[in-house]
Amino acid sequence: MKSGKQHEHCCSYEETVKPGGQHDHPGHESHDDDDGHSHGEGETEGWMGHWPLLTALFAVVVMMILEYGFGKKFNDVIQLIIFIPAYLLAGYNVLNLAFRKALRLDFLNEFFLMSVATIGAFAIGSYSEGVAVMVFYSIGEWFQDTAVSNAKRSIKALLDIRPDTVDVIRGGKVETVNPSTVTIGEVIQVKPGEKVALDGELLSDKATFNTAALTGESRPDNKVKGESVFAGMINLNQLTEIKVKAAFKDSKLSKILEMVQDATARKSQTQLFISRFAKVYTPIVFLLAVLLVALPYFFVSDYVFQDWLYRGLVFLVISCPCALVVSIPLGYFGGIGLASKNGILFKGSNYLDVMTRINTVVMDKTGTLTKGVFEVQKVVAVGIDEKELLLFAAAIESKSTHPIAVAVVSHAGDVLVGVKIEGIEEVAGHGLTGVINGKKVLAGNAKLLKKFGVDYDSAVDEEVDTIVVLAVDRKYAGYITIADEVKEDAGQAIAAMHALGIQTVMLSGDKQSTVDKVASLLGIDKAFGDLLPEHKVDQVEALKKEGRRLAFVGDGVNDAPVVALADAGIAMGGLGSDATIETADIVIQNDQPSKIVTAIKIGKLTRSIVWQNIILAMGVKIIVLILGAGGVATLWEAVIADVGVALLAILNAVRIQRKQV
Repeated sequence: MKSGKQHEHCCSYEETVKPGGQHDHPGHESHDDDDGHSHGEGETEGWMGHWPLLTALFAVVVMMILEYGFGKKFNDVIQLIIFIPAYLLAGYNVLNLAFRKALRLDFLNEFFLMSVATIGAFAIGSYSEGVAVMVFYSIGEWFQDTAVSNAKRSIKALLDIRPDTVDVIRGGKVETVNPSTVTIGEVIQVKPGEKVALDGELLSDKATFNTAALTGESRPDNKVKGESVFAGMINLNQLTEIKVKAAFKDSKLSKILEMVQDATARKSQTQLFISRFAKVYTPIVFLLAVLLVALPYFFVSDYVFQDWLYRGLVFLVISCPCALVVSIPLGYFGGIGLASKNGILFKGSNYLDVMTRINTVVMDKTGTLTKGVFEVQKVVAVGIDEKELLLFAAAIESKSTHPIAVAVVSHAGDVLVGVKIEGIEEVAGHGLTGVINGKKVLAGNAKLLKKFGVDYDSAVDEEVDTIVVLAVDRKYAGYITIADEVKEDAGQAIAAMHALGIQTVMLSGDKQSTVDKVASLLGIDKAFGDLLPEHKVDQVEALKKEGRRLAFVGDGVNDAPVVALADAGIAMGGLGSDATIETADIVIQNDQPSKIVTAIKIGKLTRSIVWQNIILAMGVKIIVLILGAGGVATLWEAVIADVGVALLAILNAVRIQRKQV
């Protein structure tokens, strides 16, 4: 809670929740700018955080004493003298803000309406009802303020888990310092159970980390020397040394936190509509209240000004659009928070809306549906021993850094000890040539053997996986197939998308036979292979011309043109890539395709709760407005309905963060 302050809940979303976890308040101890915003410093716990509630409760005590204690012993003047302090205590913030806005000629806002209504109640002698309006409003605002603060704190606590101190090795000694003072290249120590404060490279031989705060995945992540470690991970089992690779402010966690906070500034269409609606709605209601007081004079024979003024005041109180302009952005913020807990980062609440309308998901293959880690699937030796074929293949591929070469070397194991490797040359687009233990070896695709006039088995052309064909001393020696492993939850993700009525499409630069194999295995509707980046753009444009609303899922960097065309660009595995976080609209941090479905479900859940709030708020307001205009509802019913609806809507919005998806 901010000390001694109260949210300007009913103004507009800009005045309610600001990026970076800050709020604007009509406040006591703050300096206001020309927009009525207030800028408080820090957060204060304790009784000052409950000042609005305390003043309201004091006003209730005064009101109860006067109404049910000594009210009949005092005349109107004495009652007025006693009621006014109670009224000012409960309504100071509202009156102050209404006055400041009036100085800027802004009269059509709910604070001014609330002030007019309550002062009007005093004018017609309804002192207790005038005070009651401010009392219940203040109590309601306190509950709303608490709900908003808790919601924002839960998001901030989820992500802003950077330690305040870090142990750094300087001059052979361990010093405890602020992480922001550590420079790139320095070595830090992280004890078991401690959080990593800075991004870096693991210097210890091995370590195990809990990455739940970054990826939403609670399974321990085992790292070995040389691998990347990120701020926010928790060291689980041993003292670990890490070489710092990024400044504190540039860590992945800092970027993620900044992105989630900035997401509150990118509004959904529903929020934008409600903001525009409130600006039109408030002056219309004010005009209707004036007409409700004035017009009956010409049509009602027994017209009593005080009675119709009272009805107009009820009309003003119930017209306040608090429930809408607070609960709706809070609902979207709750959706962003729920997504963050599941390892999904939305760059704005507008993308929550976009995901509810998606009917086609277009996916890259490598790194999205497959692990992007090639493994040897099959070794076929012709005329030589299989182990010998693997030795020749591993020896020549050991001089290449291509993922396929790495897969072959890894599969062969420790076979290169004492092997003589000479004259390795690359034939662009074909493969490698060299001399291994005195024998001329060719390793590459079928075109390489054709180039050197080596005949090979027709089975080579029938393989659907990536293939390395070998020849030894100009004689065909066999081939090795390599394939990318499909992710464990890829099939589950595709099935879940189909259950939601979503069409699935795969685009890949791999050969069509390989793409067809993966598509068939996973049940993907359409699959296109042999594509260059510009061909992917053509495919996406063709889908959009069909009227498809689509999300594209890829690495967010190489597929930037396609991401830009898609209604929602989703990047897989954004944890290790700054460029991915910058490019995509939505980042799935743990590489799981099933999170695509989770993102869609969170979008739908958020929209459902937001529209529940809209229907609840507008339904109750219309009913009470009619009752107030008809003279049935009093100021008591008006304020209870207004505050009650706002509280119900906010509690409903907060419910999102507790949902399981």
